[in-house]
Amino acid sequence: MTESPIAILDIDGTLVDSNYQHALAWYRALRSVGEIYPVWRLHRLIGMGGDQLLTALGGEDLERRVGDQAREQQGKEVDALLEEMSPLPGARDLLLAIKARGHRVVLASSGQERHVDVFLDKLDARDIVDDWTTSADVEASKPAPDLLHVALRKVGAPSDAPSVMIGDSVWDVEAAKRAGMPAIAVRSGGFGDDELTRAGAIAIYDTPGDLAKALDDTPLA
Repeated sequence: MTESPIAILDIDGTLVDSNYQHALAWYRALRSVGEIYPVWRLHRLIGMGGDQLLTALGGEDLERRVGDQAREQQGKEVDALLEEMSPLPGARDLLLAIKARGHRVVLASSGQERHVDVFLDKLDARDIVDDWTTSADVEASKPAPDLLHVALRKVGAPSDAPSVMIGDSVWDVEAAKRAGMPAIAVRSGGFGDDELTRAGAIAIYDTPGDLAKALDDTPLA
């Protein structure tokens, strides 16, 4: 009997509509320490972990000068925007549909623990999913594959267990590729289909709800 693949889902931007708020939070955090970067450049990096975003944005010099301070302030800016973040259409339906097909479900987030707690409540997902991750679980976040390996360990599975990643950014897809698992993408990250496909996504859907309806056409059938 073939082992049922484990479903690993990103939360921020994939299940909860939060990417543009995160971009604005980074803009405000950086501005507070005297660094101004266009919001569109920040948006292009959302989905990458905060431990890597500043180096990708402005090099090691930016990270060295303001990294810790900017990350701390970004967390506070996100706190102020949490009320504006809502589940994307069909997000909870997708979790239920995956569970109904007998798959284990892990939510893989590199977000701060207090933010992940809020998202779990918004999704009413604690009783659906098998486990979840936060930034506290890894030293290197996406696009490194570490978070996905931790997600598998959370359910007692080896790093080469059959699994599928569902995300919204090229960074999710890249992390899945490095972890040796296929990735399905939703468009809420604001990346083009060509970018997601080039990164390695095997399928792309508008919303989690659209994916839920098409689940039988995926490895999570």
